[in-house]
Amino acid sequence: MAEEIYTAMIEIQCKELRMPGLRKAYAALAREATDDGHSMVRFLSACLTEELESRKQSRLQTYTQQAKFPVHKTFEEFDFTAIPGLPKLRLLNLAGGQFIQGKENVVCMGPSGTGKTHVAIAIGMSAIAAGYRVRFISVMQLVQELLQAESEFRLPRYLRNWDKYDLVCLDELGYVSLSQGGTLLFQFIADRYEKGSLLMTTNLEFARWVDVFHDATLTTALLDRLTHHSHILLFDAESYRFRESQQRSGVTA
Repeated sequence: MAEEIYTAMIEIQCKELRMPGLRKAYAALAREATDDGHSMVRFLSACLTEELESRKQSRLQTYTQQAKFPVHKTFEEFDFTAIPGLPKLRLLNLAGGQFIQGKENVVCMGPSGTGKTHVAIAIGMSAIAAGYRVRFISVMQLVQELLQAESEFRLPRYLRNWDKYDLVCLDELGYVSLSQGGTLLFQFIADRYEKGSLLMTTNLEFARWVDVFHDATLTTALLDRLTHHSHILLFDAESYRFRESQQRSGVTA
């Protein structure tokens, strides 16, 4: 009877302390400790290890949901042989997240379909696994949200909401002219300068960014902030999507 009382107390205490990992694992660990003659200290250590692992997995799931990746991509799925000039070792080092700790930026630059978004997502997912908070968003969606926030007089609060992310991945700069919102995008990037990391994908070389922002002075100032403490990755290869469509149709180069 006493055992049942203690079991009920543990259930209640685990709920109060918000320790779901311990609640789930303690009974099996207790049986193992009894059968194998483990010390109470070893049993306690095993219980706490289960709780820490549970919290790690919960955090990973939450951060992955918050990131809002359009799809999940990893470096294991990326064909590095298609872009021989892309430094694999350097990419894998970036995946470790050291650049985030240093508040540095990454710019993935190259033609459409060469894997820039794949790499951006893979770096973002690796950063989450390392414990960083990440948010993925297209440049056009961000600009639309900035414009809406400004029109509703809540732009400062909207910008502050992004401070919680260690890494923001901005996808597809250059596909649409920013006749509206360019100044707000500059404000967004300037606001994160040396406060948090940015990873941006673009199909345009830097000299053509003025075609997007339509303001040479603003473009120069933006590039100055974005490229300071940055890693530039050049994607120079035939389009992945074009090559895959050829393979599906049985056409060879």
